[in-house]
Amino acid sequence: MSFYFDNAATTFPKPECVYSSMDSFYRKHGGNAGRGQYKLAAESSKIIFETRGFIQKILCSPNKDVIFAPSATVALNMVIQGLLADEKKKTVYISPFEHNSVTRVLHHFEKVGKICVRQLFVSPDFEYDIEKINAQFAEIPPDIVIVSHASNVIGLVAPVLEIFAAAKKYGALTVTDIAQTAGLVPLDVANDLVDFAVFAGHKTLYGPFGIGGFAKNRNVALEPVLFGGTGVDSANQEMPENIPGRYEMGSQNICAVAGLHAAAQWFLQNQDEIRAAEEKNHRRLLEILRQYDFVKIAGPADRFSEKTKCIGVVSTVFDGYAAEDIGNVFDEMEIAVRTGLQCSPLAHKFLGTFPAGTVRFSVGYFTGEEDFCALEKAMGYIEENR
Repeated sequence: MSFYFDNAATTFPKPECVYSSMDSFYRKHGGNAGRGQYKLAAESSKIIFETRGFIQKILCSPNKDVIFAPSATVALNMVIQGLLADEKKKTVYISPFEHNSVTRVLHHFEKVGKICVRQLFVSPDFEYDIEKINAQFAEIPPDIVIVSHASNVIGLVAPVLEIFAAAKKYGALTVTDIAQTAGLVPLDVANDLVDFAVFAGHKTLYGPFGIGGFAKNRNVALEPVLFGGTGVDSANQEMPENIPGRYEMGSQNICAVAGLHAAAQWFLQNQDEIRAAEEKNHRRLLEILRQYDFVKIAGPADRFSEKTKCIGVVSTVFDGYAAEDIGNVFDEMEIAVRTGLQCSPLAHKFLGTFPAGTVRFSVGYFTGEEDFCALEKAMGYIEENR
């Protein structure tokens, strides 16, 4: 049995309906969507169509197109590279908390001299200073602004709409990574300030691996960067103009979509309960960790204030121990945590925890009392053997 505190990497376990839906798909509905006029293909197309609608509903964004991709990383690549196809887009602003799925893409284009990447100002006490960000934009206007809605290292929630409102004064295009918050933390994705919102099916939406995507402002052009068959207009060597076909090439991972279909229905039925459980489990986690004076919590001290609201992701430094050594202790006691840089080196440079990284704990809806009891036992063991 594993006691699970790595929900920021992927939520686990999944709702039972996700497992049964994916098993049922290949046994009963294994046709390829858009590739035939027979019943199996039509049923697959229906699953995809309905899942798009569920995602629009969860994100409160009926005015946005939902595009599916194999993961949030692929979706971010599609969005960022598609926007940078416009050679006039030179200045890109990001937060200090972006994941490598953003920063590595930008690093490539900056390295070859196509763009300049700048960081938005965040104060030492973890406040996005909108006044100073406005000054940054006034000095060097943005072409593209990319902000993770919540950090996957410390859980800090960004004031996305305030930042994007400032960016829109200069006609910037806006992208938010909602992999850690989709459905969990309210965000008005329907707002015209948000051009793209990238989601991961396997995290806060409690779906499987292999499915993510983005919600797209219908009034913003995006060049395709991946090409292939779409099942329609096959004689045309250009990618079709219709959405989502313009961005969804090849055979979809329909089994993963079927899992997300089930997860999304479950999420919509239990949304308030899921949010309440995560906050309760977040507070319980902090209560345990704060009992030990050799544990330092990275990030804002008050994680539930108006200025520094955080989700249930907590990074820690254990005094006198390397993160990986603590991770090994937890692993031996069958407790799953994430150690190191969590694919977000810029965040750790901001925190002063680079290159050693942190021990990250992250809770979810299914984090139970047995998990917390195991954690308390492990923390007691570490304290006794220091």
